Amino acid sequence: MQGIKALTFDTGGTLLDWHSGFRDALATAGARHGVDRDWAALANDLRRRSLGAMLNLGENGPPEYNFDGAHAFSLEALLADEGLDMFDAADRRAIAWDAPHAFRCWPDCPAGLDAIRARYIAASFTILSYRLIVDTAKINGLTWDLVLSCEGFGKYKLLPEAYEKAAYYLQLKPEECMMVACHSFDLDEAKAVGFRTALVHRPLEWGGDAPQIGAAPDSEAYDVVADDFIGLSEALA
Repeated sequence: MQGIKALTFDTGGTLLDWHSGFRDALATAGARHGVDRDWAALANDLRRRSLGAMLNLGENGPPEYNFDGAHAFSLEALLADEGLDMFDAADRRAIAWDAPHAFRCWPDCPAGLDAIRARYIAASFTILSYRLIVDTAKINGLTWDLVLSCEGFGKYKLLPEAYEKAAYYLQLKPEECMMVACHSFDLDEAKAVGFRTALVHRPLEWGGDAPQIGAAPDSEAYDVVADDFIGLSEALA
C-alpha cells in the first residue's frame, strides 16, 4: 500500500443503497393508485436504464444531461413500457428526484469512511450529480474531502479521461490513487489508467436476488478485497 495518498470512491452502489430507495418510492406511488407490481424488479430496471445512459457519456461530444436527467427520462420510458401512465407528476418527481437524493448508505459507511479519512484523502469519484452527492452526504452523515463528479469533467466513466481528470484534480499521479468500488468495470478501467484498486463487496446492491451488473468475485486482479469499509480501513492500516 506504499505510495497511496488518496482513495476515490464509486458512490452509487458502493456507498448508496439505490435499490431500496427506488423500490420503496415505486411501491409508494403504486399504492397511491391501487397498483401492485414487482417493484424490486422495476427498481432494477430503472437502474439499468439510467446507468446505461451515463457510462461513457461525453465520448462523442459535450453531455446534454446529468444523472438526475437520466433518472427522469429513464423513469418516463419505464412507466410507458410498463403501462404505469397513472403515475402523475408528483409521483414521478418523488421517484426520479426525491428518492435518489435521499438514498441511504450502507451501515458501515460513515464510520469506515471516517477511519479512512484519518489517513488518506477520501474523494467521491462518481457519475452521480454534484447535488445528489451533497444531499446524500448530509442525510447520511458522510464527510468527503472532495467531490469529483464526472458532471464537472464532461467525461464520464468508463472513459479513461475521467480517471485521468480525477488524478489531475487531486494533484496526484494515478498510482498514488486507489479506486474503491463494488463494480468490476469501474475497477478494471481505473487499473488500466494506473490506479490501485480495492473491491468492496455489496451483495445486496441489486436486492439480493437479481444478478448483479458489474459485480466482481474475489480476485487477485485487485490490490485489496474487503467485505465493507471497516475491513477496507483495516486492510489499509
